Amino acid sequence: MIQIDRRHFMASIGGAGAVGAMSSEARAEALEAYLVERTTPQQAGGFPTREEVLAQITTRPYRRGVGNLLLTRDGSDVAMLEPMPERPTIEDFFEHRFQRTRNHCFQSADRALKNGMEEEIVLACLLHDTVQELIKVDHGYWGAQLYEPYVPAKTSWAIRYHQALRFYADRENGYLYPDLYHRIFGEDYVPEPYIREAAEYASRHQWYMYARMVTVNDLYAFQEGVVLSIEPYLDILGRHFKQPKEGLGYDSSSVAHMWRSIAMPDNPL
Repeated sequence: MIQIDRRHFMASIGGAGAVGAMSSEARAEALEAYLVERTTPQQAGGFPTREEVLAQITTRPYRRGVGNLLLTRDGSDVAMLEPMPERPTIEDFFEHRFQRTRNHCFQSADRALKNGMEEEIVLACLLHDTVQELIKVDHGYWGAQLYEPYVPAKTSWAIRYHQALRFYADRENGYLYPDLYHRIFGEDYVPEPYIREAAEYASRHQWYMYARMVTVNDLYAFQEGVVLSIEPYLDILGRHFKQPKEGLGYDSSSVAHMWRSIAMPDNPL
């Protein structure tokens, strides 16, 4: 296990004052980013190659695609989760289960709101990464599937295709390829054919800008020390999120099992 220099870590995210203003989940995300940076081989240009990224697979006790709820990244024991209400709402999931992804999504939705985006885009930004509590790989597809029964078609479409569009710059609309992806995937990484095909399809679609604006408002929504809440989006959720009266996970929808998996990740079978 890598040794952490506490003072160096705190200085890297703005010092004790900034740390004190962060929520526990924001601190966990900052620590994870710090550990990734410390354990990633640094080249002259600052990024690993794809081969070096793949070589790291056998150096970790976890798979990178597993959801946030299912493990800790620092080797510590998981915490006991709060019980969910009998008929859980989307607000309950944000409060009790989306603890590692919610502040990033709040920041993303905040940017979209301030940039004057349509409510369907703001809603997509609010929800786009929450499925990573369950699973990370292909999270655009998983997220779209999770939300399709409950949100406007434009919103779930935007969530689905933001995954592919993240890998393709669109300078005209304010999106550059993130340095973070050079670090995570390798500086010579080439997206797989299905990602390229999805991006090409999305770029020709009438709803292209809905997914593209998710990527634009996603890219800079990692501000340390900025902790937001769901309050500004409750009206948008009220207008556009079809909350089932039985509660998410208990409405017999095609995705009810996904909500139950997020609600009860400790169930063995």
